[in-house]
Amino acid sequence: MGSGRPPTRSPTKKRKSLAAGARTLSSDQAADQSAHRLRGISDLRRFFFRNTEPVYFVSATPFNLLGMDEWVRGFTYINAIDCFDGQHPNVFVPPEIEHEPWTSIEDINNYLLSHPAVIDFIKQRGDGGKAVFLMFDEETERLCKVLGLEVCFPSAELRNRIDDKVETTRIADRAGVKSVPNVLARIDSYKTLREKTKELGNDLVIQTAYGDSGHTTFFVSDESDFEKHATDITEAPEVKVMKRIRCRGAALEACVTSRGTIVGPLMTELVGFKELTPYRGGWCGNEVLAEAFNKKTRRKARDAAMAFGDELGKLGYRGYFELDFLTDLDAGKVYLGECNPRITGASSMTNLASFAHADAPLFLFHLLEWMGVDAEIDVEDLNRRWADPEYIDSWSQMVMKYTGDDVRHITAAPPSGLWEIDASGTIRHVRMQTHRRTVQHEHRAFFLRISGEGDYLYNGADLGILVSPGRFMTDEFELTERARAWTSGIQSHFAGNPVAPEQSQNAGVDPGGFKLL
Repeated sequence: MGSGRPPTRSPTKKRKSLAAGARTLSSDQAADQSAHRLRGISDLRRFFFRNTEPVYFVSATPFNLLGMDEWVRGFTYINAIDCFDGQHPNVFVPPEIEHEPWTSIEDINNYLLSHPAVIDFIKQRGDGGKAVFLMFDEETERLCKVLGLEVCFPSAELRNRIDDKVETTRIADRAGVKSVPNVLARIDSYKTLREKTKELGNDLVIQTAYGDSGHTTFFVSDESDFEKHATDITEAPEVKVMKRIRCRGAALEACVTSRGTIVGPLMTELVGFKELTPYRGGWCGNEVLAEAFNKKTRRKARDAAMAFGDELGKLGYRGYFELDFLTDLDAGKVYLGECNPRITGASSMTNLASFAHADAPLFLFHLLEWMGVDAEIDVEDLNRRWADPEYIDSWSQMVMKYTGDDVRHITAAPPSGLWEIDASGTIRHVRMQTHRRTVQHEHRAFFLRISGEGDYLYNGADLGILVSPGRFMTDEFELTERARAWTSGIQSHFAGNPVAPEQSQNAGVDPGGFKLL
């Protein structure tokens, strides 16, 4: 699978000051505050339905928070990629202007925030507003300040520190959350690796501090394995070396609030399927399915997320985060894998699940932390309901990347929207749709296109995301025949002309480049 100034306004501190100064308030002031207090979930939903302050999700695509515009009035996506060909009512994509080659999502966001058309668009909406991101840095924070936007996340500096896989392990240790047996150390040679990891066995997994797991996780059993990745490993000031276990991946999203940590459902992860990603160990989707984990495993993951969230709160962190877990298939233990201090590729699954529609999407509790209002939310009761299998419906998503080694200039691409598959495996586009809500049966799916006509297909390029009811994996964690049919069907709708190596270099094609989602 983000460094800078703290937010200019702290609802948490405001709540504390209100509580501390309650005795000095006049009766009129007390009545006014009481009138603006949100008493429970229904008040929270009404508050966001009536919201008048612009909220912008600035990112390469709208994928991570699809559907949130139906919950928050004034919610707008400002994106670099037009996934909906101009048909989404709340997506703004400015015309592309000359820019330095993008090397990260932060580059894309800073390009967008400094784009004249975006600046005009924001000014036309009025003064102020909130900004949310998948990734951002100090420059993003500076640009938001110039535009009068409040970044609704902890500072980039704090997020960057927590995003460090080595630091995540130390936070987990303080929280009493177990990680896979590991060593945190500087590794300057294969000899040093073996000296420092004698108790971990011969088969090791090495992670550098930052980066997508598909790019920065290395499997080492002997010196030849080590030499393949020696530069990445030895140049790092510190790495995490884990015992290699036979495991299954799982993911869980949560939110640190002033009243406690709210926890979403535990999801399975699709990892390393060669049909979907060229990266060994690379994330390529999720399933939400209550029966995928026994009650004990779900409870362990939920308890770990609450403890980890409480530890994040001590660091001054508030809001959305995601934890990856590894379930040891031999020992039956649940270990923490890593933390993503942000919304993630699994966020659309969490926020469109049935429990979210019964109460409110997890992201609303994140956004509430920056809205300057008090809220009476029973976190314990919310977590109890969301842990109930009755609140969890079965959905799956696949993130499709181009796995070929050639480079092609795209001449045709499947449009986003509602798709249908027949018994023979043939798929067809039914109609444009903005997210999965209208998909009711397993023979239909919602597809969000990422790469479109005029773009390039290259090893690792994001093609799009497919979401459908039911499972995309078997009980043995292999792709189902339905999943394979959808994958080949969607890929068959991409067409392109071969591009010579020198042409692809001139076009700025970067196989193995940064992660968009």
